[in-house]
Amino acid sequence: MSNKAVINTAKAPAAIGPYSQAIKAGNTVYLSGQIPLDPATMELVSEDFEAQARQVFMNMQAVCEEAAGSLSDIVKLNLYLVDLDNFAIVNRVMEEFFSSPFPARAAVGIKALPKGSQVEAEAVMVIGD
Repeated sequence: MSNKAVINTAKAPAAIGPYSQAIKAGNTVYLSGQIPLDPATMELVSEDFEAQARQVFMNMQAVCEEAAGSLSDIVKLNLYLVDLDNFAIVNRVMEEFFSSPFPARAAVGIKALPKGSQVEAEAVMVIGD
């Protein structure tokens, strides 16, 4: 019998492909990449990078909460940025959502993201230690 569970919430954008918002296996939750889509309209919230970064973390927060956790339970965060010049901005926005001890993190510069997004984040969360 599998201990794997699908995590899904209407408070975050629906999957735009063959994947789940998150999968819980034991006390570990693997969160799929979130881009800055408004969950209600499934459109980018803004062309502004800072607004996009903020929406990514709000979407991620909604998925964490649906899995009975919070952003503070994230142990590993991967960021994908179309323009690495936005690194300082994403750090500043991240500090609005996370506090010390911060999760382990990678930030990767890439050529493009779905729907013209400028930022995407995926994470691993551990709950109920």
